[in-house]
Amino acid sequence: MAIFSKKNDAAQAEPVKKAPVKAKVASDKKVEAPTMKDLYATEAKKEKGAVKSKKSVGAAYRILVKPLITEKATNLGGQNKYVFIINVNANKIEVAKAIEEVYGVKPSGVNIVKMKGKQVSRGRVIGRRKDFKKAIVTLKKGETIKVYEGV
Repeated sequence: MAIFSKKNDAAQAEPVKKAPVKAKVASDKKVEAPTMKDLYATEAKKEKGAVKSKKSVGAAYRILVKPLITEKATNLGGQNKYVFIINVNANKIEVAKAIEEVYGVKPSGVNIVKMKGKQVSRGRVIGRRKDFKKAIVTLKKGETIKVYEGV
């Protein structure tokens, strides 16, 4: 057949030589699990030049879902408190780190509230909204977060 040339047949006939694969050698170093001291001591890690955590920069945006903008949350702004809806699996430490990473402000306190979804009905069908968590972040005097920029 004219479609197939002899060059292609010759290339297929020659086996491709690969570099030899070296066997992996188990290292003598043991990996230690992080302790609670390591989790809380962020400033100590920065001074020692430790390796950054495996979480990417986008992890902060996965923890902070959105700011909660209600009348009650707006009134808390006068007390230097800001309310955010957060990921259901997030804890206070992760929320504080995410606020610092996204807004560049270190919170002085974080309170978390688990909210139950309301029961709703659409005609005969009765259902529930999703459960969610909200975090009330307290800042030091003089520090602010610009929450209403995109609203």
